[in-house]
Parts: sequence; structure tokens; C-alpha cells
Amino acid sequence: MAAGYLEILRARHAARLLTGTLVGRLPNATAAIAIVLFVRAQGGTYSLAGALAAVYGVANAVGQPVLGRLVDLYGQPRVQLPAALASALAMAVFAFTGSDPLPLAYAAVAAAGLFTPPLEGGLRALWPGVLRGEEQVHRAYAMDAVAQEVMFTVGPLLVTLCVSLWSAQAALLILNVIGVLGALSVVVSPPSRAWRSAPREAHWLGALRSPGLLALLAAFLFVGIALGSITVASVPYADEHGGDAVYGWLMAAIGLGALVGGTVYGARQWAGAPERRLRVLVAFLAVCYLPLMLMPGAVAMVALAALAGVFLAPAIACAFVIVDRHAPRGTVTEAFSWLVTTFTVGASVGTGLAGPVVQTGGALWGFAVPGVAGAVSLLVLLATGRVLAAPAGGAVIAASSENDPNRAAEPRFSSGDRA
Repeated sequence: MAAGYLEILRARHAARLLTGTLVGRLPNATAAIAIVLFVRAQGGTYSLAGALAAVYGVANAVGQPVLGRLVDLYGQPRVQLPAALASALAMAVFAFTGSDPLPLAYAAVAAAGLFTPPLEGGLRALWPGVLRGEEQVHRAYAMDAVAQEVMFTVGPLLVTLCVSLWSAQAALLILNVIGVLGALSVVVSPPSRAWRSAPREAHWLGALRSPGLLALLAAFLFVGIALGSITVASVPYADEHGGDAVYGWLMAAIGLGALVGGTVYGARQWAGAPERRLRVLVAFLAVCYLPLMLMPGAVAMVALAALAGVFLAPAIACAFVIVDRHAPRGTVTEAFSWLVTTFTVGASVGTGLAGPVVQTGGALWGFAVPGVAGAVSLLVLLATGRVLAAPAGGAVIAASSENDPNRAAEPRFSSGDRA
């Protein structure tokens, strides 16, 4: 298992690109908790803190596919670095002015979210040009999904560390400076500077003109809803079984389960079409949400939370492969960014939906939401099976100029389903 991942990291530029992307995404991974802690440190209400964090999240969801399309049109350095600087400057304005005047605070966090660079989609566009062969790229997608779980676990800890050592304002500033340095490390690398999107057909829908991609996004909207609802349903459970410490363990267990599942999934080569494999993974994901409704003692519940996360990273990694197969030619960064946006929006919808459900029926019905959402995601995949099915011949390594500024043939994985 370790040998396969080490082989990827030994590839020239691979470790730098992965590390730079993770570091560059720290501001995004920590924005919600950093904003809440900063507003509370200034004496603001939880409602105001939540509203500002929500504005950041909505703006981020809007900005990712827009910036992703610009990356496909103009290249990574000309978009990623200016976007990272603009986002960091906007967050610095918020850090220095605070929540008064309120319109400026909302404008600042909105700008910070809107200009968050699409580093995640950009990295996945670079993998085929950095690695050798389909197997390595698919394993890199799994490693990427695992690394995201690590980042979203470590990120909040870094925020609380900065707050305890200095202040909430310092946490906002330091993490955004670190984010700019991470983005800079990526965009000055040779693969990023050399990457060019394949020639594309002008179309206002961009990546969304692919029916297969739309089907995948619809399914992952409900996966996001499932994950978002768990974060809310776990609150009343934790209140009755030990408080904040139990809640923290439940959230960490989901991340740990995803990390383990993604690591094992990426350690082997999988036969068959990824579209069929995704249906199996989502089915297991939905089934593993159901035991949460048993609500046993804290220790057993933590184990069930870990089980609920096991198939999350494999499903995401498999979705990366499908995005690459169905994205219209020349829209790969935008397509990956749409997956990020859809998942984020789904998680936000899940938190909003689970709130009144928990208020009415308690934690039990709150934990029913992720099971239902997972089942709906599976139904979407089953109903759109014909649309998602790869064309005859399946995935092949095709000559493409996607990663070559000189338009030389470069390995990229395509099903032939190009608009």
C-alpha cells in the first residue's frame, strides 16, 4: 500500500504540487471557524458570526467554477495567484476593520470567498501530465481525497493554536498569508506554468453542457446533504452523552474513517467502469449511515461514525475519475470545481435541513437524514445510469494537448465523450 503512494510522491513535482495545494487551501478549510472565533472575540453574536461564515461559503461556491473556467481559458498562474492575493487582502480588510461597519464586513468576507483560488480542481488537472499511466492518476485521486481529510482535520487545530498563542485576528492573517505562499508554490512550478487547457468549444454552459457531469453533480449534491446533516444531528446526541468532547470525537471519527477508506481504496487497481463502481460505493455509504440511528453509548457511537466515513473518500476519488471522463474538452478545471461547489452547497443544505428536523424529532430523526440523502444519491446514479455510462471502448489514454503548451501529445484519460 505504502509503495504505491510513495511511487506517486517520488514522481517529479508531485509532492510539491500536493503540498502546495493543501497549504494553499488552508484559508478555505479554516475560514468558517476562524470567522466565528474572530467575531465572537470582538463581542459579536453567534448569529452574526454564522451569517458572515455563510456569506463566505456561498461566495466560495459561486467563485470556484467561475475561476475554474478562467483557469481553463488563461492558464493557472494568471488566475490562481491573483485570486489568492485578492482573497487574502479581502480577509485582511475584515481582520483589521472587524464587523463594524457591517456592510464592509459582509463585502470583505464575500470577496474573500469569491476569490478563493480553485487549487483543488487545478491539481487534478495537473495529475495526468505529472504521473505515468491511468493507474497512477487514479491512485493520485485517492491520495488527494485522503489528503483533504487530513487538511480539514488539522486546519481547525491550527486555528485554535493561533488563537491561543496570539489572537483570532492573528489567526485570520497568518493562515491567509500561508495560503498565498502555498498557491505561489504551485503556480511557479513547471507543470503549472506549462499547463494549457485543450482547445474548447465556446459555450456559455461550459462544463455543465455534459449530461454525464450533470448526473454526477446531482448525485453528489445529496452526498453533501448527508455529510452536512450529520454535523447538526451529532450536536444533540453529544449534549446527552458528554458534551463538546464527544462531538469533537464524532467529527474526527468520520474524518478518520474516510482517511482509512481512501487509503485502502487507492492502494489497489480497480477493474471495470468507475461509473458502476461509484454506484456500489454510494450504496455502501448510504447503508453505513443507517447504524447511526441506533445512537448507542459514546464509544460505540464514535465507532459507528468512523464506519459512516469509510466509503466517503473512495466515493469522492471515484467521482474524480468520472469527472475527467465526462468533462467537455477544455473544461477540466471548471468541471472539477463544479464538483467542489456542488458538494459544498449540499453540505450547507444538509445543515439547514437537519436543524428543523432535529428541533422537531430530536437526534434520532436527525440521523435519519443522512441515510435518506445517501439513498436518494444512489437512486440518482441508478436513474442516470445510461447517461453516466462511458461510450463504447471505455476509458483510454488519448492524445491531448490538455497539458502541453506546445500542443504536443500528452497522456490524458478520456472516454471519448467530448462535446
